[in-house]
Amino acid sequence: MRVSLKDVAERAGVSIKTVSNVVNNYQHVTPAMRARVQLAIDELGYRPNLTARNLRKGRTGIIALAVPELGNPYFAELAGAVIDAAAEHDVTVLLDHTRGDREQEVLVSQGFRARVIDGLILSPLELEAEDLRGRDDDVPLVLLGEREYDLPYDHIAIDNVSAARTAVRHLLGRGRTRIAYLGERTDSANQPAHLRLAGWRAELTEAGLPAPESQVGATGGWDRGDGAEAMARMLDSGVRPDAVFAYNDLVAIGAMRVLHERGLRVPWDVAVVGFDDIAEGRFGAVTLTTISPDKQAIARLAVQSLLNRLEHPEEHSGRELAAAYRLIERESTLGRR
Repeated sequence: MRVSLKDVAERAGVSIKTVSNVVNNYQHVTPAMRARVQLAIDELGYRPNLTARNLRKGRTGIIALAVPELGNPYFAELAGAVIDAAAEHDVTVLLDHTRGDREQEVLVSQGFRARVIDGLILSPLELEAEDLRGRDDDVPLVLLGEREYDLPYDHIAIDNVSAARTAVRHLLGRGRTRIAYLGERTDSANQPAHLRLAGWRAELTEAGLPAPESQVGATGGWDRGDGAEAMARMLDSGVRPDAVFAYNDLVAIGAMRVLHERGLRVPWDVAVVGFDDIAEGRFGAVTLTTISPDKQAIARLAVQSLLNRLEHPEEHSGRELAAAYRLIERESTLGRR
């Protein structure tokens, strides 16, 4: 037989309203009373009826996370972190992927699932500010990733310029001076990778080193094959870097494969740094040095921002919230200093 609020109230010797206040985590309950009610909840094994609670609040208890590609390990790991963060609030996550396509990102942002979800966390690649300015959906929205929008939506990201500079500074510290960048997109005028590219340029310039376009490898995407093609094209052009900073780990892994095929040893001939700290980079024949964003922090900030907006829709949003990152040194940069 299902345990009710009344059963808990009788066990704790309090009113049903007090039990409800504790279950809904209202602040105006004394610690002693909260502990008393929680003991009764634990003893009886009471579980809140989330469906009824959400119906009373006019909610579904579901939020959506839309990312460019679930097949990309970074986004898969981030999705897992968002699901875990949402579960702490008894919220279910609906996953969607946009393929990095502007029309699909517009469709998602305009609330085509509005009757199903309470809020949306979106990581866009091609979406423009003008697309969001015309948004007529009142479902709360939180943005992730590199794209910067001066709009009334919370945006969570790491400092990509600083992180890129950290990666290049690490390579400079290993004695590398001809550092290439792989990951400039050939098929996107929006250039969502521009912040990491800017960081690469800024750190080389500060070190008094050139940052020629010949050392920038354009890619049609950000997968392993894209990194391999860009690395091969750069080597075939006669450019011979002694280090590579890649837009992400997948591009770096593709580049490392080509370097191996060309007889160039990583890290002795060419050191390599990636970005994202995906699991694959930890288990290759040469493990990958990488910039590791705090995915759990990004997920927690995104979920909390969305829930705050649901609870306080009148409050102004549009905050820039930064998560931490760190450089993890592995075998791909352990060569000469």
